Amino acid sequence: MHRSRLFGIFIDTPLADAGAAATFWSAALGSTAKPVPGEEEFIALTGAFPGLAVDVQAVDDTPRYHLDIETDDVPAEAARLIALGAVVEVDNGGHQTLRAPGGHLFCVVPVQSEGDLFDREARTWD
Repeated sequence: MHRSRLFGIFIDTPLADAGAAATFWSAALGSTAKPVPGEEEFIALTGAFPGLAVDVQAVDDTPRYHLDIETDDVPAEAARLIALGAVVEVDNGGHQTLRAPGGHLFCVVPVQSEGDLFDREARTWD
């Protein structure tokens, strides 16, 4: 048995446009743009959606959105999602990038939530 929950929505933006994207999205969502210490590619949009991380992520690729699913067991959650039709794009060891049917990227990551949010909101899977 393991647990998982939707952790965040990430606005993947080419590096040169990340600052402007963060300014736009923070104003559009009524949030505050704050760089994430130690993770220079991320700008958190604090307060955009309670209980959900919303960040602009600088990438070396085309603009897109992706989701992160946090879990207390990355291999088990990845296996569950692969059984549903996802395919592995990149296995980063501690987390995996998958592609869902329809072509959308998402990541399966270890628990990232602060406090007891994960314990309160995660679903349990067999």
